[in-house]
Amino acid sequence: MITNHFYNRTIRKIVVAFGTLFNEINLIRYNKAGNVEYERIKVPLVYASKEKFLTRTTSDPTLTKSIATTLPRMSFEMTGLEYDSSRKQTSLTKNFAYNTVTESYNSQYAPIPYNFDFTLSIYVRNQEDGTQILEQILPFFTPDFTVTVDLIPSMDQKYDMPIMLNNVSPEIDYEGDMLTTRMVIWTLNFTVKSYIFPPVNT
Repeated sequence: MITNHFYNRTIRKIVVAFGTLFNEINLIRYNKAGNVEYERIKVPLVYASKEKFLTRTTSDPTLTKSIATTLPRMSFEMTGLEYDSSRKQTSLTKNFAYNTVTESYNSQYAPIPYNFDFTLSIYVRNQEDGTQILEQILPFFTPDFTVTVDLIPSMDQKYDMPIMLNNVSPEIDYEGDMLTTRMVIWTLNFTVKSYIFPPVNT
């Protein structure tokens, strides 16, 4: 079945495209009257699982780090993928593209549809910071947001990739007694409808 090595970097490009949506979010803090800005933070985004990120954020061997100085933060990860038979195309369908460098034609069979599951986690010190970040994300997903990606440049075909927001759930992590809030975590689950591609032949 598999005769020659090939690697289209499709999954990597899907992960990068998803993360790029959230890497320019800013958090602004105001005075008590709510009309004077006194702090602006670009919220850092990393690729990491929620559990590992929490461990790294809350670890404090010297007992001198304040959790307030490390938040807000965001992390995301791909949690799974599943074949989507509803978007299946005819297996014998081929796409063609002219290669001006080699003066030949590239060909590729139709891509295979897959749904990619992603989780985005938002870590903040208080509810106000969390809702401010959420309001910069939620209005764009109704319930999906479509981005155009160039997954196979050699075939000169761009694909529309719907990203669907499935649900949003809050969680509060406590430190010490139950009256002391340590961290508020918002978890957003997404489904990305994209494709995995077979090799390109010349």
